[in-house]
Amino acid sequence: MLAIFDIEGVLIDGEFMPEIAKLVGREKEVEELTQKGIRGEINWEQGLFMRVDALKGISYDECIKLARRMSLMRGAVETFRELKRMGFKTMAVSGGPTVLSDRIKGELGIDYVFANELLFTNGRLSGINLRVTSNKAYVLTDTIKWLGEEKKNIFAAVDGANDLKLFEISGLKIAFCAATIVQKHADHIIKERDLRKILPYVKKYLAKFEQTQLAKTARQ
Repeated sequence: MLAIFDIEGVLIDGEFMPEIAKLVGREKEVEELTQKGIRGEINWEQGLFMRVDALKGISYDECIKLARRMSLMRGAVETFRELKRMGFKTMAVSGGPTVLSDRIKGELGIDYVFANELLFTNGRLSGINLRVTSNKAYVLTDTIKWLGEEKKNIFAAVDGANDLKLFEISGLKIAFCAATIVQKHADHIIKERDLRKILPYVKKYLAKFEQTQLAKTARQ
């Protein structure tokens, strides 16, 4: 069984680039680009490069300090503890930076993390190495195949339009404090910023799946 999460807005209560933009007085511009990407109003990759361009020159130390102080989503620690108890492997994927994803991988004990790498020249932000595109499912494909997980054994909890490809590979689709377009494609919608709210839906889905399997076995 595999649990897939977006990072910013789902595992982290906030978005990295709008926060770092406050340090250079460009938060309005970067926040607008971020929200347009989340809502699917602009090409996501183009918006990402535009945001990085707006932030060029910010120091590596400032990026690290921000990544360390951004808050985990309420209930994240308890949710991951319960998912592990239930036997889930965990995976997180983000269009955001590795300076943030590496931190939460350690704090939450996530098994697999995928994110984009900010590039620095002489200690200053100079660009980005694009590893995760708007098709977030693509970067996960090889790992999922290696794990041998089938769609029916996977659930995804996401919030943005650029996460919709993750729904296509998931048996259970959860929109967590999500954009309207994401809610339209979800099995369940959670509007409270508490990650523990996903657990009843996950448990109900698993129980239904187990009952189906038992029924199939009984007919054989």
